[in-house]
This record gives sequence, structure tokens and C-alpha cells, in this order.
Amino acid sequence: MARLAWTRRQERPRSRITSLLTHVIQLALATTTVRAAQPTYPGDPMNFKVVGDAGISAQQVFLGTADRIYVIDKTENNPVQVNGHPAWAVEYNINTDTYRTMDVVSNTFCAGGNVLGNGTWINVGGNPAIQWGGVNTPNDGVSGPYFDADGGKAIRILQPCDDESCNWIDDPANYMTTARWYPTLETLQDGSIIIIGGDTYGGYVNSPASQNNPTYEFYPSRGDPIDLQILSDTLPANLYPFAFLMPSGNLFVQANWAAEIFDWQNNTEFRIGDIPHSVRTYPGSAANAMLPLTPENGWTATIIFCGGTNLQPDQWTTNWDIAQYPADATCVKITPDVSQQWIDEGESLPDGRSMGMFVILPDGTMLLTNGVKTGTAGYGNDTWVAGGHSYGANPLYQGLIYDPSQPVGSRMSSEGMGKLNVEKMYHSTCLLVPDGSVWCSGSNPNPDYVSPKSGAVYPTQTAVERFFPAYYNKTRPDPQNLPTTLGYGGPAWSISLTAADLLGSMDNLNNTKVVLLRPGFCTHAINMGQRYVQLNSTYTGNSDGSAVLNVQQLPPNPSILAPGPAYLFVVVDGVPSVGAPVMVGSGMGNQTIGAVTDLPASFIQQVTTNSSSSSSSATTAKSGAVGGAQVGRMTWVPSLALGAVGLLAMI
Repeated sequence: MARLAWTRRQERPRSRITSLLTHVIQLALATTTVRAAQPTYPGDPMNFKVVGDAGISAQQVFLGTADRIYVIDKTENNPVQVNGHPAWAVEYNINTDTYRTMDVVSNTFCAGGNVLGNGTWINVGGNPAIQWGGVNTPNDGVSGPYFDADGGKAIRILQPCDDESCNWIDDPANYMTTARWYPTLETLQDGSIIIIGGDTYGGYVNSPASQNNPTYEFYPSRGDPIDLQILSDTLPANLYPFAFLMPSGNLFVQANWAAEIFDWQNNTEFRIGDIPHSVRTYPGSAANAMLPLTPENGWTATIIFCGGTNLQPDQWTTNWDIAQYPADATCVKITPDVSQQWIDEGESLPDGRSMGMFVILPDGTMLLTNGVKTGTAGYGNDTWVAGGHSYGANPLYQGLIYDPSQPVGSRMSSEGMGKLNVEKMYHSTCLLVPDGSVWCSGSNPNPDYVSPKSGAVYPTQTAVERFFPAYYNKTRPDPQNLPTTLGYGGPAWSISLTAADLLGSMDNLNNTKVVLLRPGFCTHAINMGQRYVQLNSTYTGNSDGSAVLNVQQLPPNPSILAPGPAYLFVVVDGVPSVGAPVMVGSGMGNQTIGAVTDLPASFIQQVTTNSSSSSSSATTAKSGAVGGAQVGRMTWVPSLALGAVGLLAMI
């Protein structure tokens, strides 16, 4: 039987005229008083603000360009239309808060996604075609009511754009040979993607065992799926298994209670001790992230999990009131390349939380938001579900800031923070955007679209909120000479900073860093591929208060940050520049590895008070240096007489 390539003509954008006019007015007022490189979007620091509407529930999202977020829902009866049927994908403009509908032919319900080394995004897997109420149907993209095809084997492809010319390619010629619902995707060090796990059809958890898909495969394809034993041993709560590419080149995999180091290149699994306290994978759905990789920690990866549920394997049934079962509040960490021992973080969440999510901010802190106090992810038609379908209840509106640099007991805080305006439960998402704010949307613990006007306790939510961190309205650095590509090792480069960029104080050079951030593909409380990497740098302070940052390329190891798109921030005293897009690596395949270039030692030019002349001295820092007071054999000593300009004292 010949394959059919699913293609549909795209509709023009659906505009939000009122929102657009309001934003234009705000933009005009703001640009009269701010510098060119400052955020123009108005926001109140440490608060959430409803800014728009995505048209659909944001079950899956990723930042495709500097101002376009691509939003994917499951097939359902959304009010917005595309080509004569409900839309379940949109392109959202974060500057104007408008969207255009996009046509995705197959059912994207609980798919996974990530970005290839060449910047192409893929969206993988899903569920069979459905009709009203989420009921399966034999329809295959050619008949109503939703005109959707079976998405279980789908690989959908998008090359993001800024001119509304790009569309999803949903072509059966690209499909997998096996169905995957709730798969995990992780970009590898050669720019390809590993696709892990999932099941073959719907259900609350991966049961019965006959629906389990305990295998992995690659895109681009390297052949038939390969067995992964941990996925056979961790039923039923092993959907969306956690998978993190480690600097060693191995994967850290965690599912249900089990965890392992997976040498994917040799198909070898090394099981380690069970994760303490609770199930963190779906439907427990704990907040999770790899902590920032920095020169100070040798770019060593530590992974944190907070929340989840302590349900045991025989408790994953739907004949009791799961929605009122207290969620877990513990946080645990592990550094798999160094030690396979789990470590209690030392402080817990103020409330148990399922479906919370971590978003790493440019200053190295992390926003923790969304989720519920009781129950788990998922929904059903059970008679005990009060007021709807949700297996989670008691939504949490209070956001938290987690700062891994603070001492134990002071890392998790809600001080000064506002709250979400709209509940964000099952099928909600959050992403960092280039101005340093966080875009959040979605929530739909229902089998089909349920209007907020219906009176349902937990209806479908399509509102968009943004969280504005503490630094948001501060004067931002405006760095010059930023690269558009970065490699693994190779020639160093420089960034020019004015006295204004340094916030008027040369002291701030000691607290200046250059970071790369990849926001990832967000769904089901996971930001697949989210990564924060600080580059090695030193500084040269000039007598006029300006400075130059000397910056190394990424370390010569593509497993620290896999090739692909990222955003570059210069952070001065905790205040980030607006993120600039940059491509990391050399695309697909084996990466070009260069030698590490030594950086000059950090120094401040000496200035005399009785003369306009200045002088300087420095030594070469073999390892480079990062913002500390001591660099090589030199220490910066502030001069009380000179205020912002300091002197060098040889040790």
C-alpha cells in the first residue's frame, strides 16, 4: 500500500487585535526610557501576569526562534480551527501575544520532542486517532470529527521560522516501526536523538505489560528498536522515563523507583540504587533538572528531583480516590559520573507537589512552579473523581525560587514572590524566553476540551502567563561582539562591556559570567534537553570603567552541551543581558574538537590620581579564570581612593 504524505494548506494567523494594540502602546511608552537592548515587555518583578491566550492548551512547547514558541496539544475539540477542523498546534509570538494555527495531522497526545544538532525540531509518538470525548476511532486523517490520524508511530518535523512560512511535516514516510505513547527524547553528543520507551496505547499507567514498549531507537534511524531492560523491570510507572546525557557520554536513566547508568554506545546498563522516598517519573511527575554546569564544578552534572508520589507498584489502580493522596515533598540529588549514591537535598518543599517543574534562569537560580498538592498526573472517567476527570487536586499557585549556590536551609524560598493567576495542572508547561522571563500556559486534566465557562472544577486552560524574575526591570548589560556560533575548544573570543553594562562599578567584574542556556522541549513536568553551561572567562578592566571579557569556547566535550541551538547570556551581578541565539557545534555527526585556548589573567588597569595616564600588568592564566578575586598569581584589591576602579597587587 502506498504511503500518504500528510500535507494541508495552512491558514493565515488568527490575530488578537486587542492584545496587540495594548502591547504596541506599552512598547511605545517603554522604549522612550530604556536602552535598546533592554526588555520592552512590561513586567512586575517576582510576579506572574496573564499576558495572552494560546488558543489551545499548551501540553508541549519549545522555543523555536527568539520570539516564537511552538505549542502542541492533543487532538481535541478546541474552539480554534485550521483547515476546517479543530487545531491542536499553534505558533505563538511572544512579543505580540498573537498566534497562528498550524496543522498537525496525527494525534500528538503525550508525544515527546527535542532538537537535532542542525536546529531541526522533532515531535515523536502519540496516540491513536480519536473522536468526541477522546474515544478511539478508526479514522486515519481523512474523516471527521477531528480528521486526525494515528500518531503512535509519528515523527513530525519542523524547521522554525520568523516569517510564518514554516509548517509541520507529518509524513508517514518518516514514521517509526513501533508505536510510542509517552516517549522520552534526549539529544546526543553527535546531534542525533535517542527515543526511549513509551507504550503502544492509552491508559493511566503502563499496564498491562502487553502494552509496554521497553526499547529505544534513534533519529535519524540506526535500525530496529533495541531492548532496554530497565523498562521491563519498572512497570507500571515507567512512562516518560528521565534520561540525561552526562558529560561522560553515558545516559542517566530513571524510571519508577529504579535508576541506572546507560552506556548507549555499547548497549550496556549499570543499575544503581533506587531513588529514595518517591516515584518521580510520570504519573508521580516530580520537578527535575540538571543543575548548572560551571567551571567551578568542573562541568560536573548533578541532577535534582523534588516532589512526586510514594505510591508502590501495586497501588497504581483507579478504584480509589487517588486525587486526594498527598504528594511527596522531598528533594534528592545525584552526581552519576562521580558517585552513584543518592543524596537528600537537606530541605524539602513547603508542600508536597506533583507536576511541578523547574525552569533554569540565566542567573543560575531556578523557578519551581505549577502542579498540585494531592494526587498525580493523569485523568479518567472514574465515579470518585469529584467535579471532573482529574487524578490531581488542590492546585498550587505559589511559585518558589531554588538557588543551588546557597547553604542548605536557604535554597528554597517564596519570599517576595507572587502566585499564578490560573491553575496549571496536568498538561501545563513553562519555558524560559530570551528576555529572562518565563512563559507558562496550559492545563487540561480532561479527555476533551472543557470550556472555562462550563463550571467544571478544572477546565481546559489556554491562558498564557509570564513570570518576571527579580532582575527583570534592572538595567541589563548590552554586550557587544557576541558570536552566532560556538564550538568545542578552539580560539577564544571577547565581549566588550561599557561602564553602564557593569552597572557603574568595576567591582562587578568579579561577579560576571557568560552562560549558555537551552530551554528544552517541555511536557509533563519535564524540560527534555534543558541545560545551563557557564563558559570559562577572564576580564580586562579599562581605566575608563569599561571592560573586555575574554571567553573560551565550550569545553572540548560535546556531551556537556550537545550540538544545536542555545541562548547566550552575559550576567553581571545577577542581572542577565537579553539572550542572543547561538548555534553550538558543527551540526549532525561527529563534532569538530579544538584545543583549549589559554586566557590572559584577569586584571584591572592601574590608574594614578595625579595623571591621566594608566598602566597595567598581567600574567597568563593557563586554565582561564572565572570572576574570582584570585586569578593565576594575581589578586584584585579595590582602591578606596578610586572607588569603582581597583588596583592589582602581586602575590
